[in-house]
Amino acid sequence: MSSRSKGREGKSGAARVGGKTPSPAGGESGGGGEPPASEALVKSPRFDKTDEASGGGVPAAPLLEARGLGKVFFSGGEELEILAGLDLLIAGGSSLAILGDSGSGKSTLLYILGALDRPSAGKVFFRSRDLFSLTGTQLARWRMTEIGFVFQFHHLLSEFSALENVAMPLRLSGVGADEALELARPLLERVGLKDRLHHRPGLLSGGEQQRVALARAVVMEPSVLLADEPTGNLDRKNAAMVNALILELVREKSLAAVVVTHNAELSALMDSRLVLRGGRLRPPD
Repeated sequence: MSSRSKGREGKSGAARVGGKTPSPAGGESGGGGEPPASEALVKSPRFDKTDEASGGGVPAAPLLEARGLGKVFFSGGEELEILAGLDLLIAGGSSLAILGDSGSGKSTLLYILGALDRPSAGKVFFRSRDLFSLTGTQLARWRMTEIGFVFQFHHLLSEFSALENVAMPLRLSGVGADEALELARPLLERVGLKDRLHHRPGLLSGGEQQRVALARAVVMEPSVLLADEPTGNLDRKNAAMVNALILELVREKSLAAVVVTHNAELSALMDSRLVLRGGRLRPPD
């Protein structure tokens, strides 16, 4: 582990959403007399340990929290409400798939969680700190060090090699050129691109390009991975490979992962799944 490694949350992973709690079989539980608007816990089947730092018996504190999020767009003089009072808690070491129809606001939610966009109402907290109270410089630094982004399109820089693309976030954070390349190399090897280190994006297949993008997303050892349709442009074989790599890296690095996807195979591998409908997150039907 490099000197850039940060303390991770305990492996007691979970996603929470306002509303009722889905049972493992897909039903709903009342939650001990809590009112319907209370937050409910969707436990991760893989990380069901208690937070040892808290003395045992207490779930780990949320790593990322959205509270009362609202987002309104205006188009042609018409108000379009995309998010409406949305609540969500994400614990370290957990993975969540967000499903929903096209245009339901899934990408908008992801961009707000990653501070690429601002909500019209509500707040986002990271380790209990209000993200949008930070200055622009602080917020940019937070995105660089704590968040890894993977998009449907790889957004690699065409004039640089795969190795240089993965090293780019390190260089932007002040790491020297040689050290950045050495830190980037094992990640590309980890995603199966040992023989493609010096290839530029135009010489890589779509699946290889997305694997480079995935390596770039985790090179800064972030706490959270946000992925927006990461396999949307890939054929089934390459999609399955990227799906597996995402889950393996989440486990290896104890990341919290939020993945927007239409891919049923990928969503089935996640600890929990929620559907964005009517501006709020709900358990799947």
